Amino acid sequence: MVTDGDEYAQRTIEYVAKDVGGRCISTSQSNPTRLSGRDIVNLILQTPYDPVFVMFDDSGYIGEGPGEQALQYVAAHSQINVLGVLAVASNTHRYEWTRVDVSVDRHGNLTEYGVDKFGLADVEIGRINGDTVYCLDKLNVPIIVGIGDIGKMYTNDDVKKGSPITKKAVELILERSGFYDSKGKTND
Repeated sequence: MVTDGDEYAQRTIEYVAKDVGGRCISTSQSNPTRLSGRDIVNLILQTPYDPVFVMFDDSGYIGEGPGEQALQYVAAHSQINVLGVLAVASNTHRYEWTRVDVSVDRHGNLTEYGVDKFGLADVEIGRINGDTVYCLDKLNVPIIVGIGDIGKMYTNDDVKKGSPITKKAVELILERSGFYDSKGKTND
């Protein structure tokens, strides 16, 4: 699950999903999320193989917006096994935040601190600000990885460069979830 749905996020998530052998539900891209949680679940269940990447976005709405409503529905669905969440930072001026287990900064370093939209380590340990993260603390997901603005971060995460920041965050989720072990893959 990815808490960003703009065009940069779509290009990046499609690229990374393909690179790790997964699938991206491209129709989940929008700002804000237009598909219902039920629609997204139906699309996930039609996907021929895992892992599946889905984007959710609130377009800066304060409180629980359409992206978070859909995200909660998908996360709670009995047929969906959520491996983790990429919690994307934004400039919300501290209105909405969530705890994160770890963050990946714009240089690809793991940090216990949250990161800001630009991928710079923030001042708080284990917390980021974002516009589609308000509900994450309520979810029972194995890992939440904080990350700056996907596909951007001063071009450090550009698809032309292989989106290394997003890829590292995704690989961390896949590794920690045991997905690589279950599929016989390694990170070598």
